[in-house]
Amino acid sequence: MKLKRLILAGGGHAHVEVLRAFGAKPVPEVDVTLVTPEADTPYSGMLPGLVAGHYSWRESHIDLGALARYAGARIKPTRIVGINPGERQVLCADRRVLDYDLLSLDIGSTPPLNAIEGGDQHGVGVRPVESFLEVWTALCQEARERPLRVAVVGGGVGGVELSLAMRHHLRLESGLAPQTDLTLVTEGQSIVPDHSMGVRRSLQRALARNGVGLLTGLRVARVDADGLTLEGGAKVPADCVIWATGAAAPAWLARSGLELDERGFVLVDETLQSTSHPGIFAAGDVATMRDHPRPKSGVYAVRQGPPLAENLRLALTGESLKRFRPQRRALALISTGGRHAVASRGAITFQGWWVWRWKNSIDRKFMARYVVGTK
Repeated sequence: MKLKRLILAGGGHAHVEVLRAFGAKPVPEVDVTLVTPEADTPYSGMLPGLVAGHYSWRESHIDLGALARYAGARIKPTRIVGINPGERQVLCADRRVLDYDLLSLDIGSTPPLNAIEGGDQHGVGVRPVESFLEVWTALCQEARERPLRVAVVGGGVGGVELSLAMRHHLRLESGLAPQTDLTLVTEGQSIVPDHSMGVRRSLQRALARNGVGLLTGLRVARVDADGLTLEGGAKVPADCVIWATGAAAPAWLARSGLELDERGFVLVDETLQSTSHPGIFAAGDVATMRDHPRPKSGVYAVRQGPPLAENLRLALTGESLKRFRPQRRALALISTGGRHAVASRGAITFQGWWVWRWKNSIDRKFMARYVVGTK
């Protein structure tokens, strides 16, 4: 019997669950290949804690190599740059062409740096995470030598958490806060607009208490070596500009022939399969559920892991796929730099050190699930 070829493109949150599930219960006569340029994948829920200094690099990363071996999968250390759905082929950055019978995309999104003049030359995206962490390490070293000005663009949860995490590290871990000016800039009239007024007020107080400047209702027009130029001409001087706003689809998707949403992400149905090309699945930030669109968030990517694994298994064995409907609202546990967090779900909000401990427990249990040999 000819082996069926499953390609998992990307090592995102949903695909780590696919690997774990296939390792725990292998699918016979299936050749699994993981295509990813990274040997380890960061867990987004722990990124602020890693920046703040609460977690080590190892504690916040999943070992894709070990997980792939557990699943009996091969790794191709490259990234995909295109697909040919008609020929069922994946095009790789190293010029290899891989054939597939079933393809799953979990390649995340990219920061929209090209949307702003000078953004790609002078801005630092939070993704890919490893590139950001290299810049962050260098920034901390530079802050020991001279006063620095840092601007974070983006008033969503990611931008707020990152600003507070950076401030915490500079203050408590390095003692550099007094000589580092940190400003959060957002074009929205308030931060975290998708959350309740109570959450917004709590996070605004946290920013003020920690000495993070906040500029709202201001759109960035240009980025250069001196910092930000806002619409209207106002300047925000910065030695480093970090982009923590929005998400853009990988450019090659526009040439893929797949049905996409208005922002260029892959449209999938309730089975997480492409609405235009059966045999191609997508999850995480790169996908948009046509009938149940949700924010681009790690929370939803994690929840898509089990149904994606099950439907890939069913597709490989020729059985009917199962429908998945994501929850309308997800609990958000938002860290505020130190060992303190704010919980948000609809109109309900609460905060305290115990919320951080709750978040820490959830995150560590998630990571423990992907240690080789766990079920």
